[in-house]
Amino acid sequence: MAARLPRPHRFDLYVALGGLLGGLLLWGLGLATRPHTEPYVLLPGRWPVLLPLLVMAGCELLRRTAPRTALLIGTAAIVADVLTQGNLVTILMYTDLMYAAVLYGPPASAHRIPRITGLLSVAGTVVPFAWWREPEALLIGVVTGVVAFAPAATGLIVRNHRDAAVAARLRAEQTALLAEMDRTQAVTAERARMARELHDMVANHLSAIAIHSTAALSLDDRKTSQEALVVIRENSVAGLSEMRRLIGILRDSSGDLEPAAAPTLDGLAALVEGARANGLDVNLDAGHGEVPAPVELAAYRIVQESLTNTLKHAAPGRVGVTLARQDGSLTVTVTSPYGDRDGPRAPGSGAGLVGMRERVALLDGTFAAGPEDSPDGKIWAVRATLPVHDTVEGDTA
Repeated sequence: MAARLPRPHRFDLYVALGGLLGGLLLWGLGLATRPHTEPYVLLPGRWPVLLPLLVMAGCELLRRTAPRTALLIGTAAIVADVLTQGNLVTILMYTDLMYAAVLYGPPASAHRIPRITGLLSVAGTVVPFAWWREPEALLIGVVTGVVAFAPAATGLIVRNHRDAAVAARLRAEQTALLAEMDRTQAVTAERARMARELHDMVANHLSAIAIHSTAALSLDDRKTSQEALVVIRENSVAGLSEMRRLIGILRDSSGDLEPAAAPTLDGLAALVEGARANGLDVNLDAGHGEVPAPVELAAYRIVQESLTNTLKHAAPGRVGVTLARQDGSLTVTVTSPYGDRDGPRAPGSGAGLVGMRERVALLDGTFAAGPEDSPDGKIWAVRATLPVHDTVEGDTA
């Protein structure tokens, strides 16, 4: 199959048509650029002028779709025009082909054409003057510079400005994309933080409700059911209060409620008492001293979630909660009996361990959870080491 010629742009069609009509108008008026007496006019007369004009107008149709091909054919046409009496429009259309070849052509041609035309302009100035030793010979280089080098240099300047504008637009789009990615990451991190807070605050109360309601339904004992209902009510009220506190923090745009509403290690005693009311035998040993607010919140939530998991999964026995400050760090340890459980279980998804691990990772600490052997038998131990600096300035940021 024969290759189809590229379809010209509408603007290029207008340029070609305008150039052809303008050249025909000058040809009809008999306005030539050179008299027939010039020695290099080998084809005098009116009719030879039309051939370069028609070829140059056809090249204008390819000025954007095939700029290098149009320039090569146009160069042959301008050489043929020099051998005739010439047409000014033919020369103007050639300057446009030179400009378009640099502006729309490949990058290599865009930088090569101005250098070549510049060298030709210099050679056209120096060589004829050195050969003929006449000042008029300098006009050859001037004409070459005006017809070839000037439009090529103009096209290169316009192309550089266009490329700079494209690069600036790409940088702006990349900056907007990075900003959107940062915003998405910030939203994701905030959602993860809210999920941890919601899980740690409510899971303890809901687990107690689930376990005691299961016990109340499985035992036909009025006293046991009454005690279970009391515990269920207390945990429901406490859970509702925690939910209201979190909703209040989320609604407060200034964020001023966050430090005041966040739990502290001073509330561990109340937390342990609540666990005892839910049926756990908990021993608390807290020797933490003063720690930064982020470490304090993380340690509190780790103890809270560990007690929740103990309530849901641990075997009957003593639960130990220990906080110790040593070597610039706060160590949180929660141990519970590990083994088969006879009583009712609450369902678990593993989100608690994930949340504790994330909290510790945010503070560059270490976290471990799993079964261990001890003199009293097999236990499940949660151990978290949180770095604590002696200076607490900026820790609440």
